[in-house]
Amino acid sequence: MIESFGFPEFMFLLRSFGWTLALTACAMLLGSLIGGFFAIARVSHNNLLRRFAVAYIQLLQGLPVLLVLFLSYFGLAYLGFDPPALVIATVALGLYSGAYLADIWRGAMESVPFQQWEASSSLAMTRVQQFRYIILPQSIRISLPPTVGFLVQLVKNTSIVSVVGYIDLMRAGEHIEASLHSPFKIYGIVALMYFLLCFPLSHLSKALERKMNAHRSS
Repeated sequence: MIESFGFPEFMFLLRSFGWTLALTACAMLLGSLIGGFFAIARVSHNNLLRRFAVAYIQLLQGLPVLLVLFLSYFGLAYLGFDPPALVIATVALGLYSGAYLADIWRGAMESVPFQQWEASSSLAMTRVQQFRYIILPQSIRISLPPTVGFLVQLVKNTSIVSVVGYIDLMRAGEHIEASLHSPFKIYGIVALMYFLLCFPLSHLSKALERKMNAHRSS
């Protein structure tokens, strides 16, 4: 007998939705650390460091995120590690996110007028002081809209992590559909839950972009 979609199934989806949020937060945190390092490396005076950053960014951006996930899974196993699925998914999405965030933040730093670099140098500021007091405060404002926009993409990319055993929202929908055999209804509910998360973020990104552009033009 085929059961109908009810409260237990909805709660299972809701809990899995929470796991999707947890994975997104962990991956964004790791990606931010990686992206911040490589963004600064891209504008460094050290030629070797810049080349290393370019190689990392181009390599990760040239790979499908699913392949990065498989490489993380089998790579950790090859090194003798057997971490939880959340760790594997966080590492994969964090590495992938870091490459894109590095490009976003590098572009934001380079959009700060070069005269401000020269002015801060004339004040005998060190490189660290230039970043701390002059460049980063301005580049953070510039980078906010595309960063939030990328967060939307990251949320949607979490839907592939079920291949390493992580029970996210998409995987929960697959489990329920396998027992209820009502694909349109189940995946429709899953799509609605993704939409309710991504749609406000998309509008936030657009609102921030309008606000930042108005601020810069004034």
